[in-house]
Amino acid sequence: MTDQKPPHGDRRPVAYLNEKFLNSPDARAMRILAEFLEPLAHFRREKVRDTVVFFGSARITEDGPLSEYYGAARTLARMLTEWSDQFTNNNYRFVVCSGGGPGIMEAANRGAFDAKGKTVGLNIGLPFEQYPNPYITPELSFEFHYFFMRKFWFAYLAKALVVFPGGFGTLDELMEILTLTQTQKLAKKITTVLYGSSYWNEIINFPALVKHGVISPEDLNLFQFADDPATAFELLKTGLTAYAMQLDTPETPAISRSRIP
Repeated sequence: MTDQKPPHGDRRPVAYLNEKFLNSPDARAMRILAEFLEPLAHFRREKVRDTVVFFGSARITEDGPLSEYYGAARTLARMLTEWSDQFTNNNYRFVVCSGGGPGIMEAANRGAFDAKGKTVGLNIGLPFEQYPNPYITPELSFEFHYFFMRKFWFAYLAKALVVFPGGFGTLDELMEILTLTQTQKLAKKITTVLYGSSYWNEIINFPALVKHGVISPEDLNLFQFADDPATAFELLKTGLTAYAMQLDTPETPAISRSRIP
């Protein structure tokens, strides 16, 4: 009897081209890592060193209820982008960044677009509302699956934060940054401005948190209020320039600091 070799089996794709594997629970760590590495590569290629982040509701439109906040966000983003142009020298500084969707996010990207500047959109797939707006710089438009990776990129590059009226998502994002600042987990100073004092003081009773002892009185210094674009711009500009020496380091600071030397 003559020995016969069995026919060759079908060649399987290498793991990094195996779509079934990449979408499986076993590859979740790779998907998470990809949502870190892809934006990092783009930020380096586009020479974006740091950002000013705008948070706010996706439901506030240019001509609907609370439309004055849409206009204010657009104006403020334009002012910041025009001002930040003086710092552009091989890198783009204080680039306006939003969650990439409609509403206040669109207004922020639109204002930067009006000023002919780069602008970042960190979009996330949701059942409703969230589609990338058309004003984001195409090379800086990202789509995330994991909320925590999106939040990482908000915090990692941010040198300042301005928070317009919003709902659950905005409150979540605001409290995340305030908690990181309060607990000194940010290895940098972030200037935080809450835009619309009447709204925020109605939604959150900040003094009551002090009264009941769940935050310290000095924690109220972690943020400031503004009610018009000019005031917000001055607060942000003052905060950013006060830390100019720190901001001129060649590398973006790490998001967190350890108690271990």
